Amino acid sequence: MSRPPRQSPAREAVARLPSRARSLALVPSRRSIAAGVAAALVAVLAFAVARETSVFAVRTVEVRGVDPKLARQVEAVLEPLRGVSLLKVHGDQVARLATSLPSVAGVTYDRAFPNTLRVVVEAEEPAAVVRHGAGAWLVSRRGRLLGRIAQRTHRRLPRIWLAGALGVPVGATLAPGAGAEEVALIDALRGAALSRQVRSVRQVDGQWTYLLRGGLQLRV
Repeated sequence: MSRPPRQSPAREAVARLPSRARSLALVPSRRSIAAGVAAALVAVLAFAVARETSVFAVRTVEVRGVDPKLARQVEAVLEPLRGVSLLKVHGDQVARLATSLPSVAGVTYDRAFPNTLRVVVEAEEPAAVVRHGAGAWLVSRRGRLLGRIAQRTHRRLPRIWLAGALGVPVGATLAPGAGAEEVALIDALRGAALSRQVRSVRQVDGQWTYLLRGGLQLRV
């Protein structure tokens, strides 16, 4: 008779569990917990003291991204932030002050400790000249009125002729039916070669029409 095949003995694995004393050693002691809490309290207290004192008060405002003339204007409107702690300066506050200037579209800022506020400005981009009667105003591609200008200046920009009075102050945005649609049509061509050929935008027989410099009318 043949013998049954011999089976190899099963292997055994032994896992050692950490001893109770070793497990307890991994748990922070009361002394280390107390030290951590104390350090956190000191950090919070130091932040509160620095926030309320003049240690990090704004003494210098650096404006970048625009020409020197506009940079000086931005520095002037940000004057109320001088003396305020950098830790108390907020983005909405910086934006509200800077965009009070019609030529400023938006800003970003950075705190350069200990005493410098750095502001990067995005200027409004002129898109057209709005005309009504003898008046002429520069308007941005977002429809914001940038200011009154002399006639026959900014000749490369398209003209928007309004039938009625302007109706909004400098710094405000043109309303629908009062130039907003014309600005949007001009901005739609931004970056295209055709944009340099547009002399004006108006409605002809109830249809929006680009009037090109060569006399051609392009209805859209």
